[in-house]
Amino acid sequence: MIDFYYAPTPNGWKIAIMLEETGLEHRTILMRLTEGDQLTPAFKAISPNAKIPAIVDHNAIGGRMSVFESGAILLYLAEKTGKFGPNGGLERKEFYEWLFWQAANQGPMAGQLSHFVNYAPEGQEYALRRYRGEFERSLAVLEHQLIGRDYLFDDYSIADMAIFPWAFISKPLGVDLTKFPNVAAWRQRIKSRPAVRAAINLHKDQQFSNTASATQNAVLFNQSADHMRT
Repeated sequence: MIDFYYAPTPNGWKIAIMLEETGLEHRTILMRLTEGDQLTPAFKAISPNAKIPAIVDHNAIGGRMSVFESGAILLYLAEKTGKFGPNGGLERKEFYEWLFWQAANQGPMAGQLSHFVNYAPEGQEYALRRYRGEFERSLAVLEHQLIGRDYLFDDYSIADMAIFPWAFISKPLGVDLTKFPNVAAWRQRIKSRPAVRAAINLHKDQQFSNTASATQNAVLFNQSADHMRT
C-alpha cells in the first residue's frame, strides 16, 4: 500500500497519473494546503520541503519508505513497477535530461506565471511578461522535441507525465497552444487517456481559486525559514 499525499495541482497530477496508469494500490490523502497541512511536523518528516506530492510506500524493499519531490517519486514508481521508465543506452540519458529539464525549467517558470496570473496583486506587468515569455520558450523547446513523435520518446513514459500537467493548463495561464501544434496534439493525445482523465479529476472540487483569503494566501506563499525550523 502506498500513501499518496496529494492536492489537485500540476505537481500532484503527475503522481496521480502514474498511480492510475500502473494500478498500484494506494490511498490518497488530501492535503489542505491553504490550511497548512503541509507545515505539520508529521508531514515534514515525510517531505522535508513541506511541499506536495509525497508518498510513503509501506511495501518497499527493506521496509517503509517515504519519497518527496515529484520527479523522484516518478522515478521511484517506474523502478518499482518496471513501467513507463526509460529504455537503456542513449534513450536513458535523454530521458533523464528531459525529466530534469521539466523540474528545472518548465515547472518553475510555469509555476511563477500561475502565481502572477492568479494570486499576485495587480500591476505586475513585468513579472507577467517575464514568466509568460519563459513558459512560451519552454513550449517552443518541447515543440521541437515532438517533431515527428507521438510522445517525448518512442513510448509514453513518466517524462510525458511530468511535462503534461503544465501544458494542460496553458490556456488559463494565457498561452495559446495553436502556436505550438506539436505540443497541442501531444497534449490532446495524453489528455484522452482514461488514467489521465481520472487523475486530473481527482478531488477537482478542491482546486485552488484566486479568491482565497489573505490568511490562506499567506499560508501558501509566505513560508519563511522559521516555518522550516519548527
